Order: sequence, then structure tokens, then C-alpha cells
Amino acid sequence: MQKGVVRKRRASQLSEYGKQLREKQNLKQEYNLRERQFKTYVEKSLANRGEKSSPELLMQFLEQRLDSAVFRMGLAKTRAQARQLVSHGHVLVNDRKLNIPSYSIKQNDVISVHPSSKDCKYFTEVFLSLKKHEAPSWISLDKEKGEAKIVGFSSLEESTPSVELSMVFEFYSR
Repeated sequence: MQKGVVRKRRASQLSEYGKQLREKQNLKQEYNLRERQFKTYVEKSLANRGEKSSPELLMQFLEQRLDSAVFRMGLAKTRAQARQLVSHGHVLVNDRKLNIPSYSIKQNDVISVHPSSKDCKYFTEVFLSLKKHEAPSWISLDKEKGEAKIVGFSSLEESTPSVELSMVFEFYSR
């Protein structure tokens, strides 16, 4: 081989399994979940099928997590940041301090910022940016108080998954 000559490798096509794995990993990473947590949500959505489809149920379960709701409220810029806010005890659900990011919120739950945290520099900036934030239809956001009431559940169209959900279910059906 000549000195200075670089050979290019041809990119190989991903197998069907590889594509399914990539889609699953992307969705799992988007919601900051470990494999066991994610697999539990998928299995739960397959088992609870009624009038809703499995992909819709999966997205509903993922969006019902407390960290995801905090992100959708606009209190955090990323889901990882929302998870940290919850873990550090800055979030109240129905006036009770909760530090479990995977807590499943229910209809009529009220999510707010802990009173002692409101004076923090981070939250003063967040409350200013909340005025421009548009929350999803299933969250009734009071921008002045910085609290939200869960008025329903997310739909598949509203949660806008960045992956092909059918491939995720195909991966787990092996």
C-alpha cells in the first residue's frame, strides 16, 4: 500500500434486528431509562391493550412519568435535567415532596415547585421563560404559580416519538 493513501470502507447495511435495536435504544435513551424499566413499560403496554394500541399505551406510560411531566411543563430544558430536579426534591405532587422520577402521575394530580426552591436563581429564570412556554393539552399550566394540573393523558400525536414504535415492539416480540 502506498504511503498516504487512505482506503474507504463501504458502510454495510444494517440488518432488520440492527434497525429494531437502534430504534429501541434511541427511545430508551430519549427517556433516560434503563433496560429493565423500559422493557417493563413495553410489556405493560402489550398486556393492557384495550381500546388503545400498544404504541399509544407505551407513549402514555412514558409521558406519565413524573420527570417527563416536569419536562413537558417547561421546568427543565431536558428530561435528564427534569430527572435531576425531581431527584433533588424540588418538585411536589399534590403538596407532597416526591423524589422518584419514575412516579406515575394520575389525572387531577397537581405538580408544583417546592416553596423553598422557588427563591433559587434557577427557578426565577425558569418562571420567566415559562411565560413563553406552551404546555401540551393534557397539562393545565398556571404560569404565574409555576404549577400544573394533569387534566388528561397524552395522545400519540402529542408525544411525537422520534422513533418508529412498531420496530420497538418487533424487537421485543423475538
